[in-house]
Amino acid sequence: MAAIFKVPSQFVSFYSYFPLKSYPPITRLDKTVVSVPTLWVHPPRPAAHNADKLLSADVECLKWQAYLALRGLKGIKIRKDIVPEGSIDGSLPNLHLPIEESLVKSEKLTASDGSEGGELLAAHSIPTWVDAKLGVDSNEDSLEGYKDQAARTESRAWVSLLEGVVHAALILSQPQPSYLHSLLFPSSTPPVGESLKKILSPPPAPLTGLWSLLPPSGARISTPAIMAQYRDAITSLSVCLGTDKWFLGSSEPTPLDALAFAYLHCLLHASDVVRIEVTRRVNLVAWEWRVRCIVSAGFIQ
Repeated sequence: MAAIFKVPSQFVSFYSYFPLKSYPPITRLDKTVVSVPTLWVHPPRPAAHNADKLLSADVECLKWQAYLALRGLKGIKIRKDIVPEGSIDGSLPNLHLPIEESLVKSEKLTASDGSEGGELLAAHSIPTWVDAKLGVDSNEDSLEGYKDQAARTESRAWVSLLEGVVHAALILSQPQPSYLHSLLFPSSTPPVGESLKKILSPPPAPLTGLWSLLPPSGARISTPAIMAQYRDAITSLSVCLGTDKWFLGSSEPTPLDALAFAYLHCLLHASDVVRIEVTRRVNLVAWEWRVRCIVSAGFIQ
């Protein structure tokens, strides 16, 4: 068979001028082995003050920054040059741990040529590492840091409100690119309608009706209705906080405080459509400023 399908000598002579060579991998000269826990986040606002240059402009990343700082951790490094596509599940934040602080002790985590070593954690694994770092087990506290069972149950409603209506208003307040800009520079983020369908309950109705010849698509967004619910939500949040140090009268910060800070900080630096509603509540503004100082002090450049 080899004799029948023999390559013509002309081709062999021609390809001899282009030999296939393999070279050893190129070792990165700029690689740095991670020495301290490093949080990968979206970059901060371009016009952020010096005190805010370590705070991400993304509400999800900022929520985890607040969680780490309010748990009492300090000296965590911030890395802002990683795009979401380069992180676990294509979503930031990620926590990059040095080998000695990793949750899994394995030789596979040792630094090798072209890598930075250590262990990379997705956001949902951060609480497990924090518990291990502090030597505690959060699962042993059935109240999750709240003063009683009623406050723990009520916290679920506040989380739903913040991640639903408040988040929707924050999305609607952000400037949207023009149609031409979207065509020339397509974004990896989903359209506004798709994002709102995931966070609003009940989800908005589709643009096309039941009797339409076209399949259901898009989302019928009622901006005035969402903004009206947002104003009610901020009013209720201000009443809930009152003059307490932490939400729901807790003696120590809880995950709800981390989430509330993330949204209040982003709202205070958003457009006037949503910002003014927060600035009218003096207790929310003062609380956000106090917590902002705590969160900023927990991170290093």
